[in-house]
Amino acid sequence: MPNPAASSACDLISLPTVEKFKAAESAQLRRTFEANGDGRAYLRGRSDLIDSIVARLYHVLFSPDLRGPSGFCLAAVGGYGRKELFPFSDVDLLFLGVNADVLGRMRESVATLARHLWDLRMRVGHSARTIAECGQLYRDNLPFTISLLDARLLAGDPELFNALRSQSLRHLLARDQQELVRNLLSVTRDRHAKYGGTIFHLEPNVKEAPGGLRDYHVARWMTMIQEVAERGRWVQPQDLWPRDLRAKIDPSFRFLATLRCFLHLERDRDDNLLSYELQEKVAATGLGIRYGSAVDPAAWMRSYFLHVRAVHRLITRLIEESNPARSPLYGLFQDWRSRLANADFSIIRGKIFPRSPAVRDTAALLRLFEMVARHNLALSGEAERWVEESLQPAGSGPGASPHVETLPLADLWPTFRRILKLPYTANALRAMHRLGLLTVLFPEFRVIDALVIRDFYHRYTVDEHSFTAIQKISELKRSQDHSDSGSKESWRAQFKGLYEEVEQPEFLALALLFHDVGKGMPVSEHISGSFAAAESVCRRLALDAAEAASVLFLIKEHLQMSAAFRKDIFDPEAIRPFAEKIGTPERLKMLCLFTYADISAVNPEAMTPWKAEMLWRLYMMTFNLFSHNLDEERFHPEGKEAGSLRSAEEFLAPEGQSDSLKDFLDGFPRRYLAAHTPEEVGEHFQAATRLEEQPVYVRVRRRENFHDLTVITRDRPRLFASVTGTLAGWGMNILKADAFSNRAGIVLDVFRFHDLFRTLELNPTEAPRLENQVADVLSGRIPLHAVMAGRTAASLAQRHKVSIPTQISFDDKSSSRCTLLELVTHDRPGLLYQVGSVLGDLGCNIEVALIDTEAQRAIDVFYLTVEGAKLHLDRQESVRAALVEKLSASRP
Repeated sequence: MPNPAASSACDLISLPTVEKFKAAESAQLRRTFEANGDGRAYLRGRSDLIDSIVARLYHVLFSPDLRGPSGFCLAAVGGYGRKELFPFSDVDLLFLGVNADVLGRMRESVATLARHLWDLRMRVGHSARTIAECGQLYRDNLPFTISLLDARLLAGDPELFNALRSQSLRHLLARDQQELVRNLLSVTRDRHAKYGGTIFHLEPNVKEAPGGLRDYHVARWMTMIQEVAERGRWVQPQDLWPRDLRAKIDPSFRFLATLRCFLHLERDRDDNLLSYELQEKVAATGLGIRYGSAVDPAAWMRSYFLHVRAVHRLITRLIEESNPARSPLYGLFQDWRSRLANADFSIIRGKIFPRSPAVRDTAALLRLFEMVARHNLALSGEAERWVEESLQPAGSGPGASPHVETLPLADLWPTFRRILKLPYTANALRAMHRLGLLTVLFPEFRVIDALVIRDFYHRYTVDEHSFTAIQKISELKRSQDHSDSGSKESWRAQFKGLYEEVEQPEFLALALLFHDVGKGMPVSEHISGSFAAAESVCRRLALDAAEAASVLFLIKEHLQMSAAFRKDIFDPEAIRPFAEKIGTPERLKMLCLFTYADISAVNPEAMTPWKAEMLWRLYMMTFNLFSHNLDEERFHPEGKEAGSLRSAEEFLAPEGQSDSLKDFLDGFPRRYLAAHTPEEVGEHFQAATRLEEQPVYVRVRRRENFHDLTVITRDRPRLFASVTGTLAGWGMNILKADAFSNRAGIVLDVFRFHDLFRTLELNPTEAPRLENQVADVLSGRIPLHAVMAGRTAASLAQRHKVSIPTQISFDDKSSSRCTLLELVTHDRPGLLYQVGSVLGDLGCNIEVALIDTEAQRAIDVFYLTVEGAKLHLDRQESVRAALVEKLSASRP
């Protein structure tokens, strides 16, 4: 029979009145939050508001007595159960009945209450279960069981609700504890992996990312499950967390909860992404630091990462200490690891424990981290407390020294030196930094602790960037050799071989550790600050003059090789000044590895195959110069290029075209043969011999992470602009361009591009169509504007997140034949087409184009000639003025 309360609900409940009440109270909550910045008070206030509305509906729909009817109750679960209702969080409800008959009688009222809440513009999640059903584990819906851990009685039979917690859930958790914990750990690890296993994201998700609110709640659930399953008691989980972490967690939760409130209210939706724009807005309020006083966005993000680090450390500790049933093989593995114990430390279940915690000196602490670096072992909670307590000040004054007996840094250098050479150096350094030992030994490092540099290119904080760079070197040590040509493992093997040739790799790691500390100093150029800090460190370590010089050289010159990417690395005149600055082959090896690690640590995508290739080629060209093996710039068939020529001849058809091949190569720079395989040279030659029948040769090749477009034709005006315009019209992002020409006027251009929308990958027939369209544009069969029309409109509407002023400079010294034009500006669709058009209109021939992009900044270098000569000053100024006008007009 229909429930009479439900059928008359519309008469007794004035939803417009309730909605008006809800809107007024919500507005007041928002005003109060904006006035005081208290996120926890907002959560409680919104939960209380929803409680009052639900109670009013329950009173009408179910029972005038909020403690009835018998055998039925309504509970809040999940975040609502915890009284953590964020502005746009779901309202999760559990309708609990003693049996199915009771739930059947209440079905219409349940539906009516849920519908009314939706009508009041709440997102409602509800379920109706018997108490017996709540005692079952639903493996296809484990989040339901987890949500019951936070259940809170709203109305109805209190005895039934108590039976849920004291009987059904208690028995379920005792029976299925292992499976629930395993599931939580698996889901948490997968979620962490989705975010790269790091807390350091430029635009983090404050709920789901590692160290966010979800990790805080997982820590609560893991503790609650253990206590209820093993001791049968419901507790406040925070009271049971490790004592050394407890004090930091509550402020961190308050900070993150307040921040999430701010994000919801700013976006008017459940959006937990802390974007660049919102970082600026929240920093302007001083939220979580000094509310009402603006804070620099980078400083505010530094505070954010410190709070997230505390939560991440808690969840990591709890995951390591949890011990669901393991396989026998795991026990054998841990038994093997226990044999790594020594006189100072024991190994239990893969964790290090100090044998003599009363011994407190820096040498003993360093030996602890040496074990981490050598064996990749985790620190036990006892070991972490031993370190932190040893480092606590012995007195109360501002200059109080730590409990630990501090030895001169020079006496600690032998142990620290071993740490820097071991396979897991970065793990040891991270642990030393997290526990405070690193900054006790090296106060210089404190200025970059959780420091954020908002350049929209680096993924990590400055300290984490340094650790990641060292980790990249460590990964080279441990990597296996692979010989697949062009694979990521292939070029990594090259750098691994180079690392094995380095005589003192510990100084490479030491330089990487301090190369960016200047970013936290009040200096105009961070390198000068880093250099001064490293000088002090080298003195205290008592390094000899040669050792200190190696470290200081790497720090002072650590940007030289990445800057050299913007030069023509196949031009001896460009390489020679660089080689003179480096000085020795050993320094060249270390700087090459430094650059590899530094770029790789910027973000996971920073070390592209192209950059790895360019870095390796720059190393090889410079190394050859050191060895006095450089040939003349132009191709000489009878010289050392002859081997390459003979290899190319194997791919020629018909035979007997050796003289024609020499004519084809005549005038090409040596970099052509260095940049292309013999097979490619042979293919290019054959295409050049058929230009009478096929005036434009175009070929698209797919590589591992990009595509190459090769164009061979006779020189013509605006050739570069036509090809770049066509690629822009197709939505391709050009990464690199090389332009070659021989004495016969045959042009060979190679464009390396990224297929942003996977057009060619998902539609294989589109590659031939792109080839045909490039040929048609160059032949004049279709106008370029027809290709570009409508293709980039969406991209042009994108808002740039940082201002990048356009910089244009000319260099007549780096090349013996060309004038270098270096352009730094906002990257944008069609940029190379615009530049190529300007240069073509002014009669400039592009000999080489080196294209690079860092985040939204384009850094392009063009080697230019006019009628085979360098550009005169008046032509340079004409180019500058035309580019400024063109780029200003198209600036987003």
